[in-house]
Amino acid sequence: MNILKARELVKNFLIEDINTGDLSSELVFDENMYGKGVFITKDNGIICGTRLISLTYEIFGDDISVNLLKKDGEKIEKGEKIAEVSGKIRTLLSCERIILNILQHMSGIASYTKKAVELLDDSAIRICDTRKTTPGMRLFEKYAVICGGGFNHRIGLYDGVMLKDNHIAFAGGITKAVELVRSKVGHMVKIEVETESKEQVLEAVKAGADVIMFDNRTPEEIKELSKLVPKHIITEASGGIDFNNINDFKGCGVNYISMGALTHSAIPLDISFNSMEGNKL
Repeated sequence: MNILKARELVKNFLIEDINTGDLSSELVFDENMYGKGVFITKDNGIICGTRLISLTYEIFGDDISVNLLKKDGEKIEKGEKIAEVSGKIRTLLSCERIILNILQHMSGIASYTKKAVELLDDSAIRICDTRKTTPGMRLFEKYAVICGGGFNHRIGLYDGVMLKDNHIAFAGGITKAVELVRSKVGHMVKIEVETESKEQVLEAVKAGADVIMFDNRTPEEIKELSKLVPKHIITEASGGIDFNNINDFKGCGVNYISMGALTHSAIPLDISFNSMEGNKL
């Protein structure tokens, strides 16, 4: 995870929530009040985002002691502690919701990804995410996919060429689109082409695509289309794949399955922050 980018994002989250101050905590507790708290999961899953607990407190500017009891990517069961923290009560409470929002969201994605990998049950196929992410949360969401045993597709529009149906239509065909890209891009950038038919797959192969996606094809169709693609070209299946049908794609022959559901359909893992005894310094 890019820690500098993560720091910038968390800082903005805190500004959005706290703005000029936390009225509840500041009106109830003196600045020198000290307390302890614990983050606990209320469900089973994969924990993710623990590194951001300390980071959030550091950005807020107070000295909070954090004892992490779980690492990102570890399985966690209902009732288990994630971290113990101690320090100024105002800080503990002001940062509580931001930390929980991040932990719950990232852990939900990691847990969803882990389940998808297990349901597919095919070590020859890697499950990866898409760009169907929450605005402002892509860095965290894609990291969570990795913690759940998945892989990242391109991070954004800037780090890989993916020629989809509209690119192809506007350019006048797959061949023309690939030719235009090849004439302008360096050798380190791969070109992926989205295909929807046998004819398009054959054209993409002939045009020299590095990656061919089979879009919204059934497992049976993918098995047949894969036979048309040379081994040196990476293949990917995408479109309409979720928990209900992912196991149908076991053994279909592609290298990757991309799932938008990893980031847009994951349910946040239920996590709580419980206060322990508070003492005046």
